[in-house]
Amino acid sequence: MDALSVDFDTLTVGPPESLSRDTDGQNFHIFGHNGRVDTVHQPDVTTWHFARGTASVATMVGFAVEHGVPVDRMLAGTGLSAAGLADPDAQITAETELTVVRTLLREVGAVPALGAEVGRRYRISTFGIFGYACITSPNLGEAIALALRYYRLGFAFCIPVVEVGDSGVVARIHNDTVPADVREFLTDRDVVAMYQVTSDLLGGPLDLTRVEFDHPAGDRADRMAEIFGVRPQFDARYTSFALDRAQLAQPLPQSNPATWAACIAQCQDLIRKRSTRTGIAAEVRDRLLPTSGAAGFAVPPTFDRLAHDLNVSPRTLRRHLDAAGTSYRALLDEVRHTLAEEMLSGTSLSVDDVAVRLGYAEATPFIHAFKRWTGTTPAAYRRGARP
Repeated sequence: MDALSVDFDTLTVGPPESLSRDTDGQNFHIFGHNGRVDTVHQPDVTTWHFARGTASVATMVGFAVEHGVPVDRMLAGTGLSAAGLADPDAQITAETELTVVRTLLREVGAVPALGAEVGRRYRISTFGIFGYACITSPNLGEAIALALRYYRLGFAFCIPVVEVGDSGVVARIHNDTVPADVREFLTDRDVVAMYQVTSDLLGGPLDLTRVEFDHPAGDRADRMAEIFGVRPQFDARYTSFALDRAQLAQPLPQSNPATWAACIAQCQDLIRKRSTRTGIAAEVRDRLLPTSGAAGFAVPPTFDRLAHDLNVSPRTLRRHLDAAGTSYRALLDEVRHTLAEEMLSGTSLSVDDVAVRLGYAEATPFIHAFKRWTGTTPAAYRRGARP
């Protein structure tokens, strides 16, 4: 299995009752009625508070303009200009995009099935190099694995958790932290965008077996059925969609190994650039770094401790990190990633010892985290790092 493969065959899914998260933040365990623990996969982020490009805002502004809303009105309160929307290097906070979402709802909220109609505007090209990395993947399963690994290069507010079992593939959409006033719109937008982009990957409609939304049908039921090819169930317990497991192996028509590898490298570079920290985020990251990389930290400094050291309240620190498009967990991940590579390439410490020095109780969650960061195992990384 290559560096970006997800071993879907190791996963089984039972009826979910409660969720617990591994310390690496990548895997959930679902405890079913039978007590069995089933593993599922989630993206490289657990919150929508991440910096993003402006293509999503440009998409929504374009939709509004078609409905008679001036660009300047759509961008009011964001600090963005029409010219800035075309800048491929521009970054904004998630809160800035939320400002545009609220303006869109205020200006064109009467458009039937608004979230679905906007979601259909998101295509592979909207996602730039991230989208091209997905479309040149060998098959749908590889594209999903890549999309989860680089999820922060997208624009979603809802977080999908992918469950794979003998009965099929289910994407459970977590939207509980999305602000209530925009939750229905963003849930519709993000789910339809996921469907649209996946259909683009396949070169034709994705064949779904089930679609469920956790909100009322309103004016969207018929339009959603037309888009998905299956009538959604509304007022469900969760928002989710399902497909047959066999589709994971479906080759993508634009698959190209050389282009895929080049796009992945560019995605990694983009992640690194976006991870360059300034201001209070840099201060937090610096305080998370131990004085000696090889020493690591048996117990990372807590969020409350960092707030105390910076002479701010935890609430204020969290607000500042949100504004910077990051979080304590994301910064801790960055530091662990950096230290892990230093220890694996520059010391003879065993993988177990590296895990302990990074604050993991055992090696398994560290290995999962390292594969999420780099696409390979610690052992394989060490072999590749040695001259």
